[in-house]
Amino acid sequence: MKILIADDHALFREGVVHILQGLDENVISIESSNVEQTLSMVSENDDLDLLLMDLYMPGQNGFDALEVLTKSHPALPIVVLSASNNPQDMRKTIQMGAMGFIRKDSTGNVMLNALRLVLAGEIYTPSQMMNTGNEQAHHLTQRQLEVLQLMEQGCANKVIADELSISEATVKMHISAIFRELKVSNRTQAVLQALEKNILCRQ
Repeated sequence: MKILIADDHALFREGVVHILQGLDENVISIESSNVEQTLSMVSENDDLDLLLMDLYMPGQNGFDALEVLTKSHPALPIVVLSASNNPQDMRKTIQMGAMGFIRKDSTGNVMLNALRLVLAGEIYTPSQMMNTGNEQAHHLTQRQLEVLQLMEQGCANKVIADELSISEATVKMHISAIFRELKVSNRTQAVLQALEKNILCRQ
């Protein structure tokens, strides 16, 4: 898997490279530090699996660069990494063809789960894009939280059932309830929402 990290801060790129090691043991990371270099490297590397790019780098406006990239390389998944908390920026990037928007203050675990979602062909949007800011308290039971914790660890339904000494049917029932409560449709989205809302916390 080959990923281009486009950001003008070397220390941030170094941190992302480290996080990406948790995505795939064979990840190859290449880097660019401005818009012109990013456009050039995307053109030169036709085997890219993913582009992670900051909206605000030296050179061309980030939104203009995103428009050029999505039109010239429509098959390349692009995920925006940004310090912006503005829901309008988030919506605009998705409308322009980005597959995801990850805030720079996200944890490494949120980033990895978001990228897995994108690589599976789905679009990742942070909870801030869907909420107006007043996050409601969750109403998950203790058992559902236990199931969610095991889901976050990647456990299959049978493993969860064995771990909690319940039936697989009960596990499926709990997972369906979790999906409804978090307003998601799959496991990765559920884990992402739980991490973002601090329902789950990594030690």
